[in-house]
Order: sequence, then structure tokens, then C-alpha cells
Amino acid sequence: MCRFLVYKGRNPILLSDLILNPTHSILTQSYDCRLRLDIRRPHNGDGFGIGYYTTPTLSSEPCIFTSTTPAWNCVNLARLARKTTSSLVFAHVRATTTGALSESNCHPFSYHSLMWMHNGHLANFNGIKRLLVGAVRDEYFLMVEGSTDSEWAFALFLDTLHSLGVDPKSNPVGGFGHAKLREAMLGTIRRLNEFFEATGTTEPSLLNFAVADGNAVVCTRYVTSRDDEAASLYFSSGTRFHEYKEGGFYRMERHDRGQDLVMVASEPLTFERGIGLLYPRIRF
Repeated sequence: MCRFLVYKGRNPILLSDLILNPTHSILTQSYDCRLRLDIRRPHNGDGFGIGYYTTPTLSSEPCIFTSTTPAWNCVNLARLARKTTSSLVFAHVRATTTGALSESNCHPFSYHSLMWMHNGHLANFNGIKRLLVGAVRDEYFLMVEGSTDSEWAFALFLDTLHSLGVDPKSNPVGGFGHAKLREAMLGTIRRLNEFFEATGTTEPSLLNFAVADGNAVVCTRYVTSRDDEAASLYFSSGTRFHEYKEGGFYRMERHDRGQDLVMVASEPLTFERGIGLLYPRIRF
């Protein structure tokens, strides 16, 4: 399984304060993750990606940088992260389950103003793929460039959003809104469950998804089984996330119950007490 990170704040943050510097940064998780259900190996070295939004005057579409180089061995990632700020950031390190090692299979994926990433897997993907592919409109079928189950799940999300009367390529000022993204996300998971049921798939699927439109973000923590554990996902909110002591020691500060930023991650970026709460599991 992969690891991912979402940052959304009122103010921009330097990417290195998320990706490089914390003691358990997403880069560290690429070679030393602690909370994976799949304990065969602690590595997520099958490529990485970062996506972030700039000012709307430049573009409503996210800027995305992906590479098949392991995150810990990419000098360009460090160069970029130390000079780039954004108020909405996705970061992902990949451990492949389906799909070859290629940039087209690295998260995050995008479609106009929408950005998507996934930690987990669609069980029996080869078995449900024909149903999934046949269920999406041509424009979202043609959007898919790679071979991962995650990108096909994104295509299904776009098709579901379209079915709700929203054009995913419309790029509305202010975004599509949290409520509409949430409705489309829940609809996507319901449709996947229908595919699993139709094919007799009993193996659990881990569906930790994240989607953003430049303004709103929706994340899920879900497993199709009633008995199995969902993949880890943590969140933290406050007014400032900063290094309070040299050596990558970061903490979340909260003033006057302020909620100026929120972070969602497969694993906390630091194991300071109170830095992260386990994200609740979705139940249908």
C-alpha cells in the first residue's frame, strides 16, 4: 500500500515543511512507514508525486510533479519543495499493487481543476475492470493514461460527478463545493460495491481516497469488509504547523479554537502527542 498526505490551509506552506523536514515526513514514509496493514516491507519506492494549486490568476488546474525515482533519491524533489509554497497540497509515495512502474501510474491524477489520489487497492481488479470501464462515459474512459486501479476509480468518480449534473471540466469559480464532492465520492464507493457484489468479490478493498477542486477537499477511510481494519488515516487541525525545535520536530498549534489549516495523512508527520487523530471509518 501507498502513503499520502493532504494539506489545506488559509495560508500557504512551504512544501519542504510537509515533504522533507518533519521527523516522519512523507519522504521518510517512503522508506520507513510504520502503520501499513501490509507488513511485507516498509518501503514505498515505486515512484512518488506531489500536486499543488497556485494562484487562480495562473490557472485553476493543479501543478503536478511525478517521478518513478524513489522519493528519498530524487534531488529535484528537494529543490522544488524548498522553493514552493501552496495552501492546498497533495503528496503521495507509491507501493505498487496494480500497474507498471511508470510516471503515468504515479499519483496524484488530475482532470482540469480536480486532483485525486488513493491509498489501498480495488480487490479483484481484473475481475471488476470490464464492469468499471463499461460504466464510465467516453470522455472519462479516454482520460485514463495509466493502468492502475486508482486512476480508473478516479474516472468512475468523474462519471459519478457528471451524473449529479456537474460538468467536471467546468472549473467553476470557488470550486464545485464540498457537499457536491462528498456526494460524488459516496456515490463512487457505492458503485464500486455494486461491481464487487456483481462479480462475487469477497476480498476486502481498501478505499482511502482524496479529491480536491482547488478549494474543497474530501477524503475517505473505508474498507469493504465489516470485519477487516481500514487502512490508517489521520487528521489534525489548528492554526499553525511549524518546527518548534531543530531536527524536524514539528507540532500543530491551536489558538482560540482556530481551524486555519487541516492535514490528513496515512501516518502522522511527527509522533508528538496529540498531533494526529485517527480518521473515522466510513460505514454504509
